[in-house]
Amino acid sequence: MLVALGSSCAKICGAITSLPTTGTRLIRTVTGNLHLSWVLAVLGLLAAEGRFIPGLSNTAAAEVPVDEARYYRLETIPVPPNVVLEVGGLCFASDGSLMICTRRGEIWAYKTGHWQLFASGLDEPLGIVESQRGQFYVGQRPEFTRITDTDLDGRADLYETITDAWEYSGQRYEWTFGPALDKDGNLWGALSAWFFPRFIYEHLPYSGWEVPPPPGWIPNPKTAWRSWIFRVTPQGDFTPWAGGVRSPNGLGFSPAGELFLAENQGEYIASNPIYHVQKGDFFGFPTSLFWDKTVEDPFALPISELNQRRKVGAIQLPYGAMGQSITQPVWDLTAGKFGPFANQIFIGDQIKCTVMRCVLETVDGQWQGAGFPFRAGFQCGINRLAFAPDGSLYAGQTDRGWGSIGGRPFGLQRLVYSGELPFEIATMNLTTNGFRLHFTKPVDAAAAGDPAIYSWEHFHYHFHRLYGSPQVAITPVKATHSTVAADGRSVLLVLPELVEKEIYELHIRGLRAADGSPLVHPEAYYTLNRRLKPAANP
Repeated sequence: MLVALGSSCAKICGAITSLPTTGTRLIRTVTGNLHLSWVLAVLGLLAAEGRFIPGLSNTAAAEVPVDEARYYRLETIPVPPNVVLEVGGLCFASDGSLMICTRRGEIWAYKTGHWQLFASGLDEPLGIVESQRGQFYVGQRPEFTRITDTDLDGRADLYETITDAWEYSGQRYEWTFGPALDKDGNLWGALSAWFFPRFIYEHLPYSGWEVPPPPGWIPNPKTAWRSWIFRVTPQGDFTPWAGGVRSPNGLGFSPAGELFLAENQGEYIASNPIYHVQKGDFFGFPTSLFWDKTVEDPFALPISELNQRRKVGAIQLPYGAMGQSITQPVWDLTAGKFGPFANQIFIGDQIKCTVMRCVLETVDGQWQGAGFPFRAGFQCGINRLAFAPDGSLYAGQTDRGWGSIGGRPFGLQRLVYSGELPFEIATMNLTTNGFRLHFTKPVDAAAAGDPAIYSWEHFHYHFHRLYGSPQVAITPVKATHSTVAADGRSVLLVLPELVEKEIYELHIRGLRAADGSPLVHPEAYYTLNRRLKPAANP
């Protein structure tokens, strides 16, 4: 029955997730308390059962705007026969090899068409970084491990535990995400929120509380630091750093050394936020508070108190419109080899098989910014991204358990910039009374100067114990003024008012560049955490 349901749900999932925003809002209204986010999450997982449905991958490919492929070519890397390349981590080594750790416990080195097995026997590693030539740090479920090829023959021969401070028990949801490596050589990771309850609850605290354990599983009451982000020194000193995460599938450092983390929608997590992480932060999921000595039972705390404690995301990527299960953020440090988006964030999505683009800024000490679609049509769910020395972007893929609409169970693809400049919104910045859009090309000034072509609305999400949230208080807004800069590269848009803690959704109708190029992606989503204060009068 499950297989039959999976096949049906895969088709439904592909259809529903490709609906425009207005369509998904209609379904939200119909489903009511079921919440579309929960429905789509279940369908996304079941879709894994139907991944070989004829036409499913073609449907995904058909959704790709022709201009995306024109500017960014998608290439598929052949995988050796009998290799199950369910990618858990990617990094480029100093010798130019792409190091790939897989959920099946292997590490492969790929370079110029040649594949070499580097290591095996690991427990579902979900991250890999290079320490020095022939040496790598890997995040396994039970530990962070240093793996070394001491004689540089291409095969690892030394495995050293750096830390296993979280006392892994073997439960299926005890994922370890990371490591990310900072400039001082410290490793950073995050632990999924699963843990074993210390209390008997009359009403379960959230919908995923009790999940049947795998065969042969033996409970470990000492399981520790679930739902925490942590730092580990090269010597193995473990420091819990920030808490309240649910399933944070990916950490990354900005060019300035700031730590950001991608979170996934679920209980207490309304959509898909990207968090800026600082010591002592709490992001809303109560599990981490079991290791706070001032709190006896985190799930007994009122939702209002949890809300007071929590730090909001720097960016909220709207569920459905901008992915459904986001993964590790990476920064474009290719100095133009990948196109006109230097230093911007690129982030993959597991279910929708897409790559998105984000731009951040600080306003009144708070990180916030905009998200944009970038490239769809990948063959499988994107779990990890890595920029190559040549400026292309590699996408490591897997669909097991998490599902995807791509049609393939795993794989490796790369995006290559064609060299032809696309007409895109390059950045979106807050002003005191609206937003400034910077474009990659000069705009058609006559069209861009008409406020009516810019369709706006804002909304927010519930913070509650349920899985996900519908969009709340959707409010249409009309721009009052549109001013095109003299060089045609930017447009200043004035709105009647700006509301904090809202997501501003923009759609642009019919705008072309001065050379006639159509706007590849005419939509943007800005998370407005703080308003910009007017400058003081001199």
